[in-house]
Amino acid sequence: MHIIIKTILVGVGATFAMDIWSFILSVFNIKSLDYRFVGRWIGNMPNGQFFHKNISNSAPIKSELIIGWAAHYSIGICFAFLMLAIYGKSWFEKPYLFPALVIGITTIIAPFYLMQPAFGFGLAGANFPEPNSVRLKSFMAHLVYGIGLYATVVLINFLISKITS
Repeated sequence: MHIIIKTILVGVGATFAMDIWSFILSVFNIKSLDYRFVGRWIGNMPNGQFFHKNISNSAPIKSELIIGWAAHYSIGICFAFLMLAIYGKSWFEKPYLFPALVIGITTIIAPFYLMQPAFGFGLAGANFPEPNSVRLKSFMAHLVYGIGLYATVVLINFLISKITS
C-alpha cells in the first residue's frame, strides 16, 4: 500500500510541477493548454464524439474546467504508475534523474498523437499557425513533468526519512 500512495503523490507532484511551469510561462504572456478543452473532449465522449474539427469552436459542456483539471491530474498519476511499472519500486526508493526524464519526455506521445489530433489541432499540433512553437512548449512541459517526478520522490523520501528517524 505504501508504494501505491507514494506513486500517487509523485504523480500529483510531477503534475503540479507542470502547472508551476505553466504559471511561469503565463507571467510572460505565453499561453499553454486550456484544460477546458480536455474537459470538453472527455465530456463529449459519452455522446460518441471523440474528434473535433476545432475543439475551441465546439459547444462548451457543463463543468468542463473541473473535468479537465481532474483529468490532468489523473493522467499525471497514471504516468507515475507507468514509472513504477517500468522502473519498479526500487526507483522510488533510490531515484535518479535519467529514468524520470525518459518517462517525462515519453509522455509527450499522448498530446501529440492522441489529444491534439482529437481536438482538431492536427498531428503534433500541425494545424496551429506556429506548430514548432506548440511542439516546443509541449516538450518543455513534459520535460518539467519528468523533473517533477524526480524532485517529488526525492522530497517524499527526505520527509519520510525525517519522520522515521
